[in-house]
Amino acid sequence: MSLNQQVLTLDLVRDISRQKNEPSWMLDSRLRALEIFHEKKIPSWSADLSGLDLSDITFYVKPIVPEQRSWQDVPVDIKKAFETLGIPQAEQKFLAGVGAQFESEVIYKSLKQEWSSQGVIFCSMETAVKEHSELVKKYFSTVIPPHDNIFAALNSAFWSGGSFVYIPPQVHVTLPLQAYFRINQQQMGQFERTLIIADVGSSVHYVEGCSAPVYSRASLHSAVVEIIALEGSKVQYTTIQNWASNIYNLVTKRAIAYRNAQVSWVDGNFGSAVTMKYPCVVLKEPGAQGQVLSLAVAGKNQHQDAGAKMIHLAPFTRSTIISKSISQQGGRASYRGLVKVIPSAHHVRSRVQCDALLMDTLSRSDTYPTLHVAAHDADIGHEASVSNVSDKQLEYLCSRGLTRQQALGLVTSGFVSAFIEQLPMEYAVEINRLISATMEGSIG
Repeated sequence: MSLNQQVLTLDLVRDISRQKNEPSWMLDSRLRALEIFHEKKIPSWSADLSGLDLSDITFYVKPIVPEQRSWQDVPVDIKKAFETLGIPQAEQKFLAGVGAQFESEVIYKSLKQEWSSQGVIFCSMETAVKEHSELVKKYFSTVIPPHDNIFAALNSAFWSGGSFVYIPPQVHVTLPLQAYFRINQQQMGQFERTLIIADVGSSVHYVEGCSAPVYSRASLHSAVVEIIALEGSKVQYTTIQNWASNIYNLVTKRAIAYRNAQVSWVDGNFGSAVTMKYPCVVLKEPGAQGQVLSLAVAGKNQHQDAGAKMIHLAPFTRSTIISKSISQQGGRASYRGLVKVIPSAHHVRSRVQCDALLMDTLSRSDTYPTLHVAAHDADIGHEASVSNVSDKQLEYLCSRGLTRQQALGLVTSGFVSAFIEQLPMEYAVEINRLISATMEGSIG
């Protein structure tokens, strides 16, 4: 059964909007998106989505508690789930603000006084729709409209939770803002919506973590992230996703970078049955810069279909894509990317590098690069490599006193070093831990 044949009704959308007490313009936006969803088809070029049936998915779980500002007020069972991820220790030590979403709703949001006093807004999307309605209305769905793809339409109709971030002009948030998203029940659909607006000359680093336990039935994560980087601003969006093997992770993430703005996506993908994710930067005005640095680790029965898109719409723009993938125990990793340069975008420079590491003969790596270059003086480069971990490599390292598992860890750590170097120390440690856990038993 194809996904767009499911009966997703207007009444369900209206009920979600009613429970959130939304303004009429947001309900109208949802209803238009639902119509578009029913007109769309599942992409035939993508990973196998036949194991996902929307008739089994719960589209909205009403929150058991309202959003809390104090961690002490969060229910004990929910608190335990997030404390294993480092909340609130992370907030106390090195974060400017923290948000936590459990199922469909944000249950905790906190922003330090140092930043709120400067006009920084960090809240749930529900709060933003009510308290900052004009700002949300101005930018919502302008970067990723519902007709972009079937999953963007699905999210636009059923979105719940997510983060709203606004950084005022010339304000620099020097500590990360962080959000955690957790799916804690089977057959659950999580459709968070994140909107980040960096005003003129501002800067922010937003960090997102996602996780879910393993169940026998599939769940769906279909997020939308929109970033607006106004003139001279800098935005880094770091994602560390560690999904269980029953999750279909189908997300759309895109930024628009204006004059001399810089947008950087740092994207780590672990777990899931299928991941389809291609962070994009639209370089809209001269001097804009975009970077995507991604890591995908595919294990048994997993397909990581990830990549990046850079759209050069203005002259003197720059972009870099560095994609790393590791496949083991029969896993499959695919790079799917696009670099587009329109005719008027002269003096453009773009570099794409795709590196794949295969841990065994059962695993697979694919590269699907697309280059549409219409400008005559663009400087575009693309390179790709695939390498295998050989027994000779491991035997040599073992002869120097390492165990086989330590040798394997050394090889993989070296391979992903370019990715890890872009992370704060505490996240780099977590990535190394995830890689080590994933690699256990992959050889020998």
